[in-house]
Amino acid sequence: MIERWLTMSDGHHVYVKVWGEEQESKKAVIQLAHGMAEHIHRYQPLAEYLSSSGYLIYGHDHRGHGKTGERSASLGFFANEDGFERVVEDVKEINDYIHKSHPDLPVFVMGHSMGSFIIRRFLQRYKGAVAGAIISGTGGNPGLMGKIGKRIAKSQIKKLGKQAKSPLMNKLIFGSYNKKVSNPETDFDWLTRNKKEVDKYINDPYCGFIATAGFYYDLLSGIDVIHQNKEVAKMEKDIPYFFISGTEDPVGQATKGVISVINQLERHGIHQLDYKFYHQGRHEVLNELNHKEVKADIINWLDNRLNQLSSSLSK
Repeated sequence: MIERWLTMSDGHHVYVKVWGEEQESKKAVIQLAHGMAEHIHRYQPLAEYLSSSGYLIYGHDHRGHGKTGERSASLGFFANEDGFERVVEDVKEINDYIHKSHPDLPVFVMGHSMGSFIIRRFLQRYKGAVAGAIISGTGGNPGLMGKIGKRIAKSQIKKLGKQAKSPLMNKLIFGSYNKKVSNPETDFDWLTRNKKEVDKYINDPYCGFIATAGFYYDLLSGIDVIHQNKEVAKMEKDIPYFFISGTEDPVGQATKGVISVINQLERHGIHQLDYKFYHQGRHEVLNELNHKEVKADIINWLDNRLNQLSSSLSK
């Protein structure tokens, strides 16, 4: 594993990890985008599994998260202006860096939770950057509730300032997620049935923090934009997508939200859509009790896509 810092076009420093660089032959690059209130090191088991199968993995800590957030002393804050779009632009700049470093390898993207929203926006804004996308733990259009949330976040910014933590917004967004968990032992049981993983999350200083009023406004703005039909119409159409989610994931409304996203993409001419819903799985399917099955499915999907890609190129 290699660690490096990349400087973005606005001068911001982003922490990047690379797994599998030492391998002589590589099949493709997987670019990972992690979720909210976590960091890229949590994806090490997946990255090691993928790299042992010949894949090269790049992942970074988003602004306001992990070592990137720590270095800029801005945990839980994206940027002063258009924070969500700025984070999407970081993904593009790292994607450009990957293509420059590995010009002969196809690049896939994978985003989980908040990272899935960021990747979906990335695919609306930039064409020809990737060979396929894995979307994990995503959600559908929050509709009116999202608009109300944005309004409350705006009032929190006026009251507290953009960079002040907002426990109110945190409660509004996450407060109901444990409701369908019978006899929850912690506030984070909705993440996974795997108690060890929940405990690791709780004890991780880079996880589970309350973000800023500005962050919640940026995130809700981004989620609003990615579901607009005119933006979905711009989505990369000629690549395959693989959606994965737990049937008990509150972010995906127990698959209803994920299905609504898949249906919306189909209506806009995207037809290479695969999905798998894991029975009783919660939000973090990669950390679930059946995580080995999930990882094997990811490898199988990637290998199949690469085989299709090479056969179409050889025609």
